[in-house]
Amino acid sequence: MNNISFKLDVFEGPLDLLLNLISKHKLNINDIEISKLLEQYLIYIRQAQEQDLELAGEFLEMAARLIYIKTVSLLPRPEEAEAMKKELQGTLIEYSLCKKTAEKLRGLFCGNDIFVREPLVIELKSEYKVKHDPKLLAQLYFDMHIKKEDVRKASEKKINDVVQQKVVSVISKVVYVLKNLYRHGTAYIDVLFEGMTDRSERVATFLAILELTKSGRIVISDDNTMVSIKKKGVTANAAQ
Repeated sequence: MNNISFKLDVFEGPLDLLLNLISKHKLNINDIEISKLLEQYLIYIRQAQEQDLELAGEFLEMAARLIYIKTVSLLPRPEEAEAMKKELQGTLIEYSLCKKTAEKLRGLFCGNDIFVREPLVIELKSEYKVKHDPKLLAQLYFDMHIKKEDVRKASEKKINDVVQQKVVSVISKVVYVLKNLYRHGTAYIDVLFEGMTDRSERVATFLAILELTKSGRIVISDDNTMVSIKKKGVTANAAQ
């Protein structure tokens, strides 16, 4: 005759096992029958030992706790047993709620520690029921018209500022830079920008210096502070 073998579920701890036994044998978690629960718990412990499963000390500790509660309940004054029973019931109820919450979070888990909340259902009422003073509504309407006019005037002003802005050509500044260099031989770059307050003029001067450098007409010093006319037959590096 073959030996009887048992297929045992693995539980995370004694509370997990107790909840399983309560659910399996339809026990009332709010009023646990300690005797029946202890009986089923010891059966699991015995089967686990027969299958050579290593049980953590907390499983054996819970077994001793159940045995103690049952023993004390048989004494003439079982108040201590009742208090310990209520404490165990409270712990099991809290553990059960934690498991349900963990199961719900597992369903919301999207990976990388991200949980997605279920979309909230918002009831929208299309009917506007608030009553306002007609004078207030009229004033708001006129204020909206004034703001619209202010925005239009501001837009026109920006356009006029752009249209009326002075435009300076790069070629005029090329002539300006060369005149300075032919007159003095060299010139400090910051001196070339002296007296220029218009942005277009400053940009045109800067582009003129770049264009003259690119074409090889002038060279810039190593510290980028001076420009000078490039001498014939001298490379840019030599001149610098």
